[in-house]
Amino acid sequence: VQLQASGGGLVQAGDSLRLSCAASGRTLSSYAAGWFRQAPGKEREFVASISWGGVITKYADSVKGRFTISRDNAKNTVYLQMNSLKPEDAAVYYCAADSSRYYARTSSREYDYWGQGTQVTVSS
Repeated sequence: VQLQASGGGLVQAGDSLRLSCAASGRTLSSYAAGWFRQAPGKEREFVASISWGGVITKYADSVKGRFTISRDNAKNTVYLQMNSLKPEDAAVYYCAADSSRYYARTSSREYDYWGQGTQVTVSS
């Protein structure tokens, strides 16, 4: 499966963005999905994940209550709605697919396929 992340941009603190991750090559319902992010000089970190049917979702504590992960399997797309953005949310955001589709895992090592990343910049 190939993943294409989009929707990043430059916003002010407090604004919202919605990231999209479009899959091709194989139906996204075959996979669980996750969003990770990496800021300059930092390691890639978990943001949110969702099982294949959307029943299970998990969030990093730093984004809980502000970000929402969702998916539309008919459109082969996973979304990350980001509200109340903070400067510390600035990073390159990556979507990923996990063949163990019944879970919503938090470790990047568990994911099999990765998109190219989309930049999110938040000004204070």
